[in-house]
Amino acid sequence: MKRLIFATNNKHKLEEVRAALQGKVEVVSLQEIGLEGDIPETADTLEGNAEQKAHWVWDRLQGMNTSADGCFADDTGLEVDALGGAPGVYSARYAGEHCSFDDNVTKLLTALEGVDDRRARFRTVICLIVNGEEHCFEGRVEGQILRERHGMGGFGYDPVFLPDRFAVSFAEMPLDVKNSISHRGLAVEKLRRHLEENLEK
Repeated sequence: MKRLIFATNNKHKLEEVRAALQGKVEVVSLQEIGLEGDIPETADTLEGNAEQKAHWVWDRLQGMNTSADGCFADDTGLEVDALGGAPGVYSARYAGEHCSFDDNVTKLLTALEGVDDRRARFRTVICLIVNGEEHCFEGRVEGQILRERHGMGGFGYDPVFLPDRFAVSFAEMPLDVKNSISHRGLAVEKLRRHLEENLEK
């Protein structure tokens, strides 16, 4: 089985991606290979951040004995129409550099108090590097921001995001259902198809 390093130590992301790629690829976290350091996220787009993180890991893998076939990184943003696309690329640190998921949700709900237009979307961009070659995959899901939290599952903004054509938030969905429709799930599915078509060559 092919082995890819996922440029994250976020256990929630790791769980989602491993579930989606189970049986296809061995997904290994940075912690599991002992790769430490602050990964840069200084780009002003999701694409730029995903590429920056993936290249940071790829460059360091060259001097390590990890038996990895490559690496990939993702960046995700929540784009709210009434906020001009914010928090966007700053979604993870919307409420401040060391904020919690709950802090971010609270700030978002406060910003949307009294606002009727709740349209929003999640976007994920994944950058894969294998043999020095870069490939990017995007997933997006449209929906709206709820007026209060619903559900205890998921992470981040999941309790307040209601995807189109569903009656429950991401945080109320079983993981397999969320993975089948979510921004990250759709991007990972494109990654999975690419790996199936190319890693055996």
